[in-house]
Amino acid sequence: MVERGLKQSILKSLHKYPVVAIFGSRQVGKTTLAKAISSEAGRDTIYLELELYSDLNKLKEPELYLRQFADTLVVIDEIQRMPGLFPLMRALVDQKRVGGRFLILGSASPDLIRHSSESLAGRIIYHELTPFNLDEVKEDMHALWLRGGYPESYLSVDDNESFVWRESYIQTFLERDIPQLGIHIPAVQLRRFWTMIAHSHGQLWNGSKIASSLGISNVTARRYLDILEDTFLVRQLQPFHSNAKKRTIKSPKVYIRDAGLLHALLHIRSLDGLQGHPAIGSSWEGFVIEQITGLLPEKTEMYFYRTGAGAETDLLFFDKKHSPIGVEIKYSLSPSVTKGFRNACEDLACIRKFVVYPGEEMYPLGDETYALPVGKLHVLQT
Repeated sequence: MVERGLKQSILKSLHKYPVVAIFGSRQVGKTTLAKAISSEAGRDTIYLELELYSDLNKLKEPELYLRQFADTLVVIDEIQRMPGLFPLMRALVDQKRVGGRFLILGSASPDLIRHSSESLAGRIIYHELTPFNLDEVKEDMHALWLRGGYPESYLSVDDNESFVWRESYIQTFLERDIPQLGIHIPAVQLRRFWTMIAHSHGQLWNGSKIASSLGISNVTARRYLDILEDTFLVRQLQPFHSNAKKRTIKSPKVYIRDAGLLHALLHIRSLDGLQGHPAIGSSWEGFVIEQITGLLPEKTEMYFYRTGAGAETDLLFFDKKHSPIGVEIKYSLSPSVTKGFRNACEDLACIRKFVVYPGEEMYPLGDETYALPVGKLHVLQT
């Protein structure tokens, strides 16, 4: 079993907050993690799976049922299926406010945060569980890059089995998960949209072009994009604006968050196929961005920076002292510092500058910029 990096943070939260939420896309490992946490929480635990009729039946009278577990950790999986539980949890928590009353899990529901924020403000902390990252698997980077980090995909016996699982995941998401969230969009239409996003992975959002290709309105295209973001399948990386005098890009860059799903949508089945595909550079860029995001504190804001004059950095974030860190991402064993990256770092006054590449050694590239192996991303935390 792969040890999840989020586990210790959640255990600490259970000592402090009455309600702890783990959210993320389906099949990312929330249930497995919750059961591991339950075994280490040091207290009695009950587990309710709201996709099971037997557990739903227990909650026909939810107040009567949950009141009897005031001294028990109650784990509720697929909480978005019963949003009416949020006000009840608030009332029960306020009657006896101790850490670790409820551990709730949500599978990519846009309603999850809204309902809990309205009912449980000041009583809840959120943790997002992402697919496996390099820090967790500590094994072959190329396998994680090709297959992605969903446990069943990454741990498959071979690449073909992994690809079949990811194809099934995409189909199930479109045909079952989306309707269960109350979103009514033809699966074929959303699949076409998702595939178009994959083909423009790492590029600026061009809603008009995509809308025209699908025969839909710009508003509808934007709605589709927001649905995929709300379900943790797409990342919109926002541009950073530092100087009103600079003509900066206004549109976000869009990425498929899991590299394995990206490759399935692009029909890339093997490392050989990936190495020869024109999307290899953008795939690597998105993969590295997710690895960095997984290492940094959960609320770290991530940006890119680009000006009309050509200054550009693939990733920008701020450390604990609010000092900007500029990151360029290159799929090359001999990376170099581009003029655009140098100019961007000057605009932003970046003191720490890195070019992340797929090699093994960290070394200076000049101009206070370092080549940084993807396996040594912990340097960015200091």
